[in-house]
Amino acid sequence: MTNILIVDDEKDIRELIGDILKDEGYVIRLASNSDECMAEINAEAPSLMILDIWLKDSRMDGIDILKTVKRDNPDIPVVIISGHGNIEIAVAAIKQGAYDFIEKPFNIDQLMVVVTRAMETSRLRRENANLRRRDTVAAEMIGSSHAFRGLKAQLEKVTKSNGRVMLTGPAGAGKEMAARFIHSNSGRASAPFVSVSSATVDADHMEEVLFGRETNERGVEKGLLEQAHGGVVYFDEVAEMPLGTQSKILRVLTDPQFTRVGGSDKVRVDLRVISSTSRDLRAEIAAGRFRQELYDRLNVVPIAVPSLAERREDIPELTKAFVEMFHHSQGLPMRSLTADAEALLQTMQWPGNIRQLRNVIERVLILGDGSGEIDARELPGQEPAAEAEGRMVLGGAMATLPLREAREVFEREYLLTQINRFGGNISRTASFVGMERSALHRKLKSLGVVGSGKGALQADEEAGV
Repeated sequence: MTNILIVDDEKDIRELIGDILKDEGYVIRLASNSDECMAEINAEAPSLMILDIWLKDSRMDGIDILKTVKRDNPDIPVVIISGHGNIEIAVAAIKQGAYDFIEKPFNIDQLMVVVTRAMETSRLRRENANLRRRDTVAAEMIGSSHAFRGLKAQLEKVTKSNGRVMLTGPAGAGKEMAARFIHSNSGRASAPFVSVSSATVDADHMEEVLFGRETNERGVEKGLLEQAHGGVVYFDEVAEMPLGTQSKILRVLTDPQFTRVGGSDKVRVDLRVISSTSRDLRAEIAAGRFRQELYDRLNVVPIAVPSLAERREDIPELTKAFVEMFHHSQGLPMRSLTADAEALLQTMQWPGNIRQLRNVIERVLILGDGSGEIDARELPGQEPAAEAEGRMVLGGAMATLPLREAREVFEREYLLTQINRFGGNISRTASFVGMERSALHRKLKSLGVVGSGKGALQADEEAGV
């Protein structure tokens, strides 16, 4: 914002002030009465207002306008001017939040000093507000796997635009972290990031939660959309949004302005919308649970967030980051993983994805003895007694097979597990299992593993080996 709104019922006065400020390089808007003034503010909040205290043929005088502006837009400095100046009027204006008071006829040099200082005050207020409301949640993306690199490349592309993004992927895969990464690396990084839990916004109270309300008792209570003005609003699990809520959100996406519940003034918002879902929205549309029009508005840039099973290579890096995070935030001990524990984490099933991994690491750090490395025995689901006997308990189906078939089943599952663990990288898999790369290729072919859907095999060049 770099424009100044001049409100005065005398045409000569407002045009004179406007011409002076134009010569100084400011963008000027003019209003002759309270209705024109409020329309200009609703269209775009100015950086500064110069407001005559007496306005003929207006439903609101200068003090009424000042009260409304300081209530709804408290960061806008307002300079009051009046041809009937006295100390009582000046004191009343300052008490209501006016930046300064200038009596007509005014001195041009005096006017410019006040305007310059007020504009600097406006700038500092915006910067301080941005610093106070900046989200402190880290948006660092961690990983080096092929799937992760593909995701990050897509996210980096959309940071350069304001296009709406739809993040898809299983629960716990890191969709909100991806949304925060977009925000923190975009031109809106200094503005708010407001997360809306779609399932918890009840349709009956949605307008108050999202649009805010005005009451005599509490005054103005800003909704989530207004709080996110200039920044990003993130609709988490948008498929869970009630149909009644969907239609109202669609209206705001079509025309980014609304009135607060109980209010009359239009509130215009500048927002970037990012949404996420773990469901198939096309199936939800077919079932009548999601609006096609809303899907079309939100799904401008679809980005798939991979599950943890698709990026097992990243588990050691993620684990290290979680240990460091819990050490700094909760004072939990700094512990590293043994090779066995690391391998086990990479081969475990993770239906809860990254969120589940984080919970497991927190639990181990809390319940552990606080010294030494994290051993495989400390991880959930492990039975130390069976391991101490040096035996692997066979399932019923495996126990009924002849030795040759059982060996093939074991080799196939073992090699598939290692291939998935190393993200399909044959060279790293061969090194770990202790085979020559060519021998591993032949073994995989004999077991019918090559081309299996359980793990896409990367070329050595693609894997960077």
